[in-house]
Amino acid sequence: MQLRNLLWATSKHDVYLMQNYSVMHWSSLLRKGKEVLNVAKPIVPNLVSEYGHESQQLSRVQISTMAVKENLMVAGGFQGELICKYINQPGVAFSTKVTTDDNAITNAVDVYLKPRVFDAKTFSTLNRFSFDWSVNVSASIQILAVEFHFFGCFSYFYGCLLLTETSVSPDGKLLAVLGDSTDCLIADAQSGKVTGTLEGHLDYSFASAWHPDGNILATGNQDTTCRLWDVRKPSQSLAVLKGRMGAIRALKFTSDGRFLAMAEPADFVHVFDTKSGYVKCQEIDFFGEVAGISFSPDTESLFVGVADRSYGSLLEFNRRRHYQYLYSIL
Repeated sequence: MQLRNLLWATSKHDVYLMQNYSVMHWSSLLRKGKEVLNVAKPIVPNLVSEYGHESQQLSRVQISTMAVKENLMVAGGFQGELICKYINQPGVAFSTKVTTDDNAITNAVDVYLKPRVFDAKTFSTLNRFSFDWSVNVSASIQILAVEFHFFGCFSYFYGCLLLTETSVSPDGKLLAVLGDSTDCLIADAQSGKVTGTLEGHLDYSFASAWHPDGNILATGNQDTTCRLWDVRKPSQSLAVLKGRMGAIRALKFTSDGRFLAMAEPADFVHVFDTKSGYVKCQEIDFFGEVAGISFSPDTESLFVGVADRSYGSLLEFNRRRHYQYLYSIL
C-alpha cells in the first residue's frame, strides 16, 4: 500500500478521509461523519453526456490518493483511475482512466488555480510531460483542465489537476518532479522543460512540498530523510531532516509557513518549527500506518489519518499559542 495522501482538511472543522471504500467527511465540531463518495460500487459519472467520450464508467476502485480543494474532490486509483466530484453536488461529475498501462498507479493529485478567468467546458487534457525515469511508477505527468463552480455562481475559473508525484510552486510557475531517481527535477509548469536538478538524496523520492514563500522546497525520500532546498541556489540542500525509522512519505507546510509536518510510512509524524531553522521539532508517536497528514487552512489544527484494521483512526492536534500579554495581566 502507498498510503500518504488520503486525508485533507478544508477547514478547522471539515476533514475528508478514506475509510475502506468510502470517502468520509468528518466534522470535528459536530463529531459526526458522513459518507461523501462510495467507490466499492460501479461509478457512473453524472455529466458523461455533457463531457463526452473522455468520461467513462469505472468499476470498483481502490483509492490510492486524493485532494480536496475549492469545492472539488479528486481521487486517483491503483489502476490509473481518476474521479472528480463537486462536494456540494450529489454523484460523480467526471471519471476516467488516465492510463491503460498495467500496474500504473495515479500516485498523487493536486488542484491549483490560475489568476485568470477561463470558461472550461470539458475535463480535457492540457499537457502530458514525460521523463526518463518513472515518476513513482507512472512515467509521465498529465494535466487536465477542469471547470469549477464556486458556491453556485456562474463564474468559471481555470484550474488544473496534476496526476502524479509532483508539487506546484505557490506562484504556479514551477513543478517539483520526483520518483524513481535520486534527483528531484524542477520543471516549467507550462512547457514541462526541466530548468534545474536537485541532487543529494540517496534513494527514490516520495513527497515534496513548497514553503508559501515559493523559495524553499522540501523533498521526502526513501533514504529516511527530508531535504530542504532553496530553488534559487539549487547546488546543494540547505538542511537534512532525519526520520526515525522509515521513508518520508508525506510533507505539508502550514499556510503561514511556520511549521513543516513530515510523515513516515507508520508510527511517526514530525512537526518542525521553521523559525528555529528546523531545529525545534515535536515528534508524534502512535501505532499504525499513516494514511495522510493535513494542516487546517487557518494553521490551528493538524490532522493525522491512521490506517489500521484494529486501530484505524483520525488524530487531531491543536496549535498551542502563548499569549504573554494575558499572562502579564493575570
